[in-house]
Amino acid sequence: MKKILAWIVILFILIAVFALGKRYGSKTVTQQVVSNSFVVKEIAELATLEVRGTASIKRSNIENSGDWTDNLKKTFAENTVWVNVPYIAKYGVDLDDKNFKLHFKEGEGITIELPAPKLLSYELRLNEMEASARKGWFTFSDDETYTEVQKKLYQQSRQQLAGNKIYTDQSKKKIKGILENYYSPLNIKVTVRFDDEKMDKITLP
Repeated sequence: MKKILAWIVILFILIAVFALGKRYGSKTVTQQVVSNSFVVKEIAELATLEVRGTASIKRSNIENSGDWTDNLKKTFAENTVWVNVPYIAKYGVDLDDKNFKLHFKEGEGITIELPAPKLLSYELRLNEMEASARKGWFTFSDDETYTEVQKKLYQQSRQQLAGNKIYTDQSKKKIKGILENYYSPLNIKVTVRFDDEKMDKITLP
């Protein structure tokens, strides 16, 4: 709800400012739109990429080597657990006054400097978890086993998503696209630069 309200406020600000600029033809109004770092910062922060999927893990004391000791263990002492949990991950930029910069020069366009997108939040939907187990004759149920497996699943899956370049690149693309839409009515050349890559120029018609 907070995110939706923020988008609504920004939308009303844009409509009001563009309407004033069109009505009065004010160069000052246009420059204020271009250089409004507060609005641009809010837009960049709100442009989060949401990813949904399922994290899975299997833990077993069986090696499946096929030898007689392994088969014996399967019968009497196997302790195999499968856990599947849906997740929601969000990628975006975490901004402050030090890692966000906006530069505008008449005739040259605008440059926006942002930190690299990263995994901002990660949630396992434990209420939708699916789990199963296969146990030997002498293996008893243990709730702590599932707790340990869940912790390991969270740590491993979060680490994998944090280093997922596909999603961070998608996040960059989304942020650039939204900033491009913000400036498109003004026909301004925009350069969006993330601190982990070379300058990437976006030229608007």
